[in-house]
Amino acid sequence: MTLVIGLTGGIATGKSTVSNMFQEFDIPVIDADQLSRDVVEPGQKAYEEIVRTFGERVLHDNGEIDRKALGSIIFKEEEKRKQLNAIVHPEVRKEMVNQRDRFKQENRKAVVLDIPLLFESELMDYVDRILVVYVDEKTQLERLMERDQSAEREAMQRIQSQIPISSKRERADEVIDNTGTINDSFKQLEDILHRWDIV
Repeated sequence: MTLVIGLTGGIATGKSTVSNMFQEFDIPVIDADQLSRDVVEPGQKAYEEIVRTFGERVLHDNGEIDRKALGSIIFKEEEKRKQLNAIVHPEVRKEMVNQRDRFKQENRKAVVLDIPLLFESELMDYVDRILVVYVDEKTQLERLMERDQSAEREAMQRIQSQIPISSKRERADEVIDNTGTINDSFKQLEDILHRWDIV
């Protein structure tokens, strides 16, 4: 039996750092963000749909999607954002399930679905256990402002567009408190994987 782990967190909580740690345990990670980039490559079904819906103004000269141009459209208009999500999300989910099921067929001990918006997108059924990477809200705000060189108001808006990290923490099977060092977080991950009988 392959244990399917849903890895999530909030913006700037350090989920990517923890995601990379799974390599140390030879546990494959399926990255939803990476898949959302893959499915909009030229020639893919979602790419054709995006060009049909938003026109060629969202393309670079080389024909690839100009993420900045597309972003400036969808962040201004809720309706356009919904349109884009309706194109991209089903393709990402389909590919995620395909990859997950391939690892299950290989009888891997575990596979990780790295899904930033696991709760927001209501994808809890895709996984067996949920692991949340947590920092307190003050640390989250400071890290985001530092990472993106953004003003406090802008950073707060981005944090508030997601379910609060404290709520995600309550709904998790296990939590990694990522306010300490990388070593601290690694040790916590190792302990969790031992409890889950994976390592």
